[in-house]
Order: sequence, then C-alpha cells, then structure tokens
Amino acid sequence: MKTKVVLFEKIHASAAATLHDHDISEIVQVPKALSGHELIHALQDADAVGIRSNTQLNASVLKELPRLRAIGCFCIGTNQVDLATAMTLGIPVFNAPYSNTRSVAELVIAQTILLLRRIPEKNARAHRGLWDKSAQGAFEARNKLLGIVGYGNIGTQVGILAESVGMRVCYYDPESKLPLGNAKAIPSLEALLEQADAVTLHVPGGSTTENLINRERLGLMKPSAILINAARGTVVDIDALNDALRQGRLGGAAIDVFPVEPKSEKEEFQSPLRGIENLILTPHIGGSTEEAQANIGREVAHKLARFLTAGTTRTAVNFPEVPHMEKLAISRILNVHRNEPGVMAGINASFAAYGLNIVAQQLQTRGPIGYAITDVDAPISEELMARLCSAPASIRCHLV
Repeated sequence: MKTKVVLFEKIHASAAATLHDHDISEIVQVPKALSGHELIHALQDADAVGIRSNTQLNASVLKELPRLRAIGCFCIGTNQVDLATAMTLGIPVFNAPYSNTRSVAELVIAQTILLLRRIPEKNARAHRGLWDKSAQGAFEARNKLLGIVGYGNIGTQVGILAESVGMRVCYYDPESKLPLGNAKAIPSLEALLEQADAVTLHVPGGSTTENLINRERLGLMKPSAILINAARGTVVDIDALNDALRQGRLGGAAIDVFPVEPKSEKEEFQSPLRGIENLILTPHIGGSTEEAQANIGREVAHKLARFLTAGTTRTAVNFPEVPHMEKLAISRILNVHRNEPGVMAGINASFAAYGLNIVAQQLQTRGPIGYAITDVDAPISEELMARLCSAPASIRCHLV
C-alpha cells in the first residue's frame, strides 16, 4: 500500500515538497483543524499526520487510529498530543524545537528597542492627533543591560543579537550554561531582575515556571525597566503585570503569549492588558515568519519521511531514539515492543527459524517500550510478519 500522510492547519508548502522528495506521494492537505469523529475519519487510513497547535490528538482519538504510525507537530510545542498514549501505541512524535529561533530572537530585540524608545506610546498618541516629541523616558539600547531568563537556544541567540546593537547581556538559568560573547551569568533570578534595564523570558511552560514573574518579582525591577515574554503564557502573572504597568511601576512590556488565547481569528482576544499604551501585545507570532514556517515544514517533514522510509526516530520527543541507518539488505523490519526480558531473543529466534541472516540491528528502549530496527538478507514472508506481530510483547511491527 502507498504511504499516506495527512497535513492539517495550512502547514507550509515546504512540508509537502519535502515529503515528495522522499517519494511519499499520497499527501492530503486539510486547511483547518478537525476534532472528534471528523478528525478520526480523516485519519482512518493515514500512516502519518502533520498538525500545528489547534488539532488535539488525545488518547481517545489515538486509540481509534490503528494504522497511524507517526505524528509530526509542525511547531515547537507538543502539548496538543497525548505523548504517553502515543508511546504505548508505538507512535513516535516529532516536532521542530529550533526552526523558529532566529525569528523569535529578532522580535525580542525589535520590541526591546521600541520599548526603550517609548515608541508604542508615541505611536498611539500620534494616531490620536497628539504631537509628543518629548525625550523623557526614552533611551538608547546601547550600554543598557539585557537580562535573559532561560539561556537556551533562543536565549543565547537573543544575547548575541543584543550585543550587536551595543547592549550588555546577563542571564539566569538554573542549569550551568556556557556564556556566548560577553554575556555574564547571574546567580539568582532576583539579582537579575534588580539589575536589568530589560528582561526577556525564554523558559519552558509547566508547573515549575507558572507565574515565575509574579507581583513580588515585578516589584524588584527598576521602574524604568521593561519586560518581554515570548516564552509561555503562564510564566507571567497577568494581573500583577497589569497593575504594575497601570500604576507606573514598570517602564513597559511586550507580551506575545497568554494564559488563554483565542482558538481562531474569529474569537475576540480578551485580556486586562488591552489599552495600555506602553505595552506591545502580539498574537503569539514569535515564530510567525515565512522563513521560520518554511524551516519548520522542511524539518518536521524530513523527520516523518525518515521514519516512514527507514525507521529513524532521532529527536522523537516520546520514543526511543534510533539514529538513521542506511538500509544494508533486502528487508528492514521495524519492531515496537514492551520493554521486557527476552524479547530480542525471541525476535532473532524467529529470523533464524526461517533461515534469515541478520545483516544489521539496532535497539533502544525508553521506559515501558523498546524499539528495534533489523535488516535481513532476504524477503520477509507474510507468515513471518504475522509471527513477529503476534508475539506476546509486540506492540506493532512494520516492513519498510
């Protein structure tokens, strides 16, 4: 049978082009997110699916899709997929954690400069017919201290760009990170907040970072300082930020992510932050550039294609990672099984029983599952495939 991939939510054309380059020709594109029975029906005969943030692949949906072999999240986050259920069903999930790094970093630097110069206020007043040429409270970026909270892939890029416009850079990260350029590590978040002229957040979501920037920590910042959040919507206490801005206890802010966001363009964006002049509100567009979306399309489609055609699971977020291995023999078998003693011995005994020689084999485990790629030097019969698939510990078995 042909390999079928369904792409939802207007994924960039680079994805389909990449899949075609890997000889995957049956590609169905659905321009919007689906749910419930519509989603299950659309994926009933799909080998792989590509989604963005609005398509929810929960446990009940995944269990209705026995043919589905791989999921591609054409974005950074994977919260829209039940990763644990996908793993137990033998379905690897891929994403694009770094493809929009440059786009986010450029937005942060642009917002930093605009806020330091108080451009949002000047712009709003000019639209109302006011000619406000005052230099009061407007500063150059040069020699200002940028504090980066979370010194990962995006944080380091922000630091490099900030230095290129003359800013000084410090960072706080709970893990030890090697500084790039002239950046300096700060021993605590509180110390960074007290010193920085601009603070930008680049931390993951979750319970450990929920309301990381709260009322108390906002109170540590300079009254002239600015805050930028292009990380996760739950990282900043929105009510506390609203009070700080409206009471003049903070110089300005730029927020790209929110605790609750509209599900579509037709839904009104609701936030207490609306109407504040020294605040830039953007609709979660940190990675929304043509370049970033094209990169994401290529990266995730490449990962899907590598898995579907060769079994490669490198960088899968929920699955044992097996690097790419050139097919060295006539047949390649992909076997996902429960991580139990003796499974590989049974698999290899089955090959031996049919007189097949193993040319190459890789095995990795992760938690409750194991994943093996085996190359053998002859065709695989339907009888042997049935035997491998019906083994007591087998979750799924495919021939590529």
